[in-house]
Amino acid sequence: MTIHLPAEGGATRPYQPRTEPAAFAPGGAPLACRTVFSAAHVVADPYADVTPDGPAAVDWDATLAFRRHLWSHGLGVAEAMDTAQRGMGLDWAGAAELIRRSAAEAKAVGGRIACGVGTDQLPATDIGYPYSLDQVRAAYEEQLEVVETAGAQAILMASRALTAVAKGPEDYLEVYGHLLRQAAEPVVLHWLGPMFDPALEGYWGSTDLDAATRTFLDVIAAHPDKVDGIKVSLLDAQREIELRRLLPDGVRCYTGDDFNYPELIAGDDRGFSHALLGIFDPLGPLAAEAVRRLDTGDVAAFRGLLDPTVELSRHLFQAPTRFYKTGVVFLAWLAGHQSYFTMVGGQQSSRSLPHLARAYELADGLGLFPDPALAESRMKNLLAVYGVAQ
Repeated sequence: MTIHLPAEGGATRPYQPRTEPAAFAPGGAPLACRTVFSAAHVVADPYADVTPDGPAAVDWDATLAFRRHLWSHGLGVAEAMDTAQRGMGLDWAGAAELIRRSAAEAKAVGGRIACGVGTDQLPATDIGYPYSLDQVRAAYEEQLEVVETAGAQAILMASRALTAVAKGPEDYLEVYGHLLRQAAEPVVLHWLGPMFDPALEGYWGSTDLDAATRTFLDVIAAHPDKVDGIKVSLLDAQREIELRRLLPDGVRCYTGDDFNYPELIAGDDRGFSHALLGIFDPLGPLAAEAVRRLDTGDVAAFRGLLDPTVELSRHLFQAPTRFYKTGVVFLAWLAGHQSYFTMVGGQQSSRSLPHLARAYELADGLGLFPDPALAESRMKNLLAVYGVAQ
């Protein structure tokens, strides 16, 4: 069978889909040499009568089933972060419910889970973020309590509100120092770059990345016993390598670099990165198999599996990067993890048909679809909606 995908100028081009998926069965030995989290997406309820700017309606059964899928392959789940459209369709009330439900599910199946802690109770207004530093800290504290009460590890996410109200590095030191002192268990600190969220430009008190890095390291140095690790999402491999070499002993670096993850996870003679990645949502089974090869010391086999996935990841995360979530959910639909291609906040419209068609082609080439015929059928249905004849 041939599928006709959109080409430039209103034409189409033929593509021959795979007939067999790659074989990455659930189970197997636990991942040993790296700690690996997949930032998981939420599944929207297509039958709910909602508006793009109203509260999200979540299909809880499908959402939790996808997390069980990730756990079944040995991956940890990073919950209620930006892959779940946190701040782009999923509000704090929805995120809190997601955290509680997923943490309970993790406990039931023995899965590892860490959850995002932010300040999205403090939305932007017509005049920006009219909040005090104490209000920002209190918002973080409320979310930290929800995560810790649920029994999950906390990930202190970058805050749009803190970016707006902080006057300099000293305000970041104050807020993060207070949170780390009261955290019950070591947390992960998350540095999300403006390519993922433009409102985070100048995080840590400076647009100069060297100055920002110094403040970030000062926060860690003041409380190394309360920092499990850092998650860096700057899409700059060399900066991540330099940063991880400066971390205190016992503080891990979790790569969030969806452009350069194979080399960063493989590491060098001076260290390596663990992983907390949005791209491991669609790559979950393949990524787990790759890390198991690394567990045996076979770096070449690890790179042989993971290197070919970078083209897909760079495609999904191309600018504007924050809309990568559309491609992630699209691939979950094609793979049969959900029955519909719809997203909270109406974000399914955030990528073009040619972009989605290329994502399908690359994912199919990697053997990511458990049922290639189903993926082909669903891709043809989407093309028909756009008027692309087969």
